[in-house]
Amino acid sequence: MIVARLARGQRISESAQQKPPGLYSGRVRETVGVRQANLARLLHLVHHSGPISRAALTEATGLNRSTIADLVAELVGEGLVIERAPDPSRRVGRPSPMVAADPTVLALAVNPEVDAVTVAAVGLDRRIAARARIEVPEPPTPESTVALTTAQLAAWRDGDLAAARIVAIGVAVPGLVRRVDGLVREAPHLGWTDAPLGDLFQAATGLTAFVANDASLGALAEHLFGAAVGVDDAVYLNGGASGIGGGLIVNGMPVTGAGGYAGEFGQNRPGIADAADRRAPGGVLEDEVSRSRLLEAVGLAGADEPTLAAALAEAAQADASAIVGDEVARQRRILSTALANAVNVLNPQVVVLGGFLATLATWDLPELTDLVRAQSMPANAADVALLPAALGEDRLLIGAAEAAFSELLRDPLSSSGSPSSAGSSSPAEPSSREG
Repeated sequence: MIVARLARGQRISESAQQKPPGLYSGRVRETVGVRQANLARLLHLVHHSGPISRAALTEATGLNRSTIADLVAELVGEGLVIERAPDPSRRVGRPSPMVAADPTVLALAVNPEVDAVTVAAVGLDRRIAARARIEVPEPPTPESTVALTTAQLAAWRDGDLAAARIVAIGVAVPGLVRRVDGLVREAPHLGWTDAPLGDLFQAATGLTAFVANDASLGALAEHLFGAAVGVDDAVYLNGGASGIGGGLIVNGMPVTGAGGYAGEFGQNRPGIADAADRRAPGGVLEDEVSRSRLLEAVGLAGADEPTLAAALAEAAQADASAIVGDEVARQRRILSTALANAVNVLNPQVVVLGGFLATLATWDLPELTDLVRAQSMPANAADVALLPAALGEDRLLIGAAEAAFSELLRDPLSSSGSPSSAGSSSPAEPSSREG
């Protein structure tokens, strides 16, 4: 499960040196294994930390300077990192070259939704090199998702990304994705059941596709690079066109459940104190706290996240209608109860809200925090912080790219990116506590 492997890059040095079965049958193989582990350690540091000096790599790994120079040279030769001139701001001691991820190494990130398929090329340097939102008149099928994605990939390969190396595909699906093999068991809003999406992508592109729940990948991205960096206990809720999903980080590790289906906060039934707030008798959280209801309030048939946020803000400033303000306030009251339930059960340090939930939260973040604390056990909520997703609308794509990069980060000398490397569509199994 990729979420567990990647969520705490600083621990990779411990787990990467664990001996895989069958690899250490003699001194030669042990040397090869240690070198692979050290290459993985360096690539993780460069990927997760950004450009870093050779001196800093030496300090972080405990390896000597000549070994670092040799390992960096090998990664350069593999086309995974580049070396730059020393940082001119450093004026003390011997200048040390900077090591950065090669910007031409990319993963394809895909997020199918009921109203659009979003595709992005995300660099090993965490830069989004290209992005396209392909709007659709009806929810895409697994086959049309693959067709739209491969057409966009072909266009990019004929244009700006002609020189790029695409290593794998990561897919963030708003639905239940089986942990063991990446099968989409159910994506109810898309109308998918038992969809072998990874196999379809592999057949169409020759690339390995890693498929996972969108909110789980959003939690991974925010934990690695966003609002929950350095936090061991976090709750992430994602609000999208398909409803509300969630991801959990507990004691530094993702919690995905026995099959990989944990975090479905949108299917909970929060208590609604005022019967006048209820819009869906017998409904669940995502029936009440709903992007479609917000779109209806501002008179839009559809919109991406920035457009919806802007429309809500404009309506609030103009005070043109109480309809928008009343609907936002109603959803915030119900959301606060759901968040208080999560705080009482999980006692997180932070609760990160993405998508339209971030828009609801930032409408008045202190007030929402007070509403949550008022409904939580005082000890559980004393130190909790509510935060909007720091990665904004890129969070799911960055999370999907992390899944796609997982095998390359595990073994930088693997053949990821070539047709012969395609095979598994499930995220890799976790190492020991890398969260």
